[in-house]
Amino acid sequence: MQVREAMSKQVLVVGPEHTLRQAARMMSERRVGSAVVIDPESEGVGILTERDVLYALGAGLDCDVERTGAHLTWDVVYAGPDWTVEEAAAAMARGGFRHLVVLSDGEVLGVISVRDIVRVWTSSRAPAPA
Repeated sequence: MQVREAMSKQVLVVGPEHTLRQAARMMSERRVGSAVVIDPESEGVGILTERDVLYALGAGLDCDVERTGAHLTWDVVYAGPDWTVEEAAAAMARGGFRHLVVLSDGEVLGVISVRDIVRVWTSSRAPAPA
């Protein structure tokens, strides 16, 4: 199966000036573990994950003051829509990631997460009804 078939196409996009609380609230409302961060003044796409928010809170930072732009990952590993789910899983395992932004020609198409991969693998391995 290809990444395009397993990825979440509904991507939460936030800007670098959103507070961590705003981003966390939007992530919680949409029940997602990441937000793509697009900064019009920067090249590329960043990602803010639940882990980034957790680290900031654990460090005692004020989530009403801290901005997403200061806590996101710019060094993102991107997946292509034509990658296999196995290739995406291997990239996640190598890098210690739980989310990959799916890009094609510089455009964000979706995000694939460990949850997406587990969902695909468990449904494809489910026993046939008797």
